[in-house]
Amino acid sequence: MMYTFFILPLEGQATSGSGVQQIGLLLLLLVVFWLFMIRPQMKRQKELRKYRESLQKGDKVVTTGGIFGKILELGDHTVIIEVENQGRLKVLKEAIVKDMTGNPPAR
Repeated sequence: MMYTFFILPLEGQATSGSGVQQIGLLLLLLVVFWLFMIRPQMKRQKELRKYRESLQKGDKVVTTGGIFGKILELGDHTVIIEVENQGRLKVLKEAIVKDMTGNPPAR
C-alpha cells in the first residue's frame, strides 16, 4: 500500500516569508561562491601579474607550453628566452607562468 502525503499550509499561516527566505538563501550562495571561487582566482591572477612585471634578465622561467628557458631580453609585451643553448624564442609575457631560477627542471 502506498501513501501520498501533501503538506499544505494551514489557513491563517503567513507564507510571505518564503520569498524573503529565498532571496536570503540566494544571497548566501552568492557570498559563498565569491569567497571560495572568485576571490582566490582574483588573488592568483594578481600575484601572477606582479610576477610578470618583476621579470628580469637572467631569470629561468617556464612558459604555458612547458618550455624551459632563460630570459635574455625584455620588451613591453614580449620576452626573448634562450632554450638550453639551442636557440632563442620570442614569447608574450602572458605565456610565462613560473619562475624556475632556484629549481632545476625535473627529468
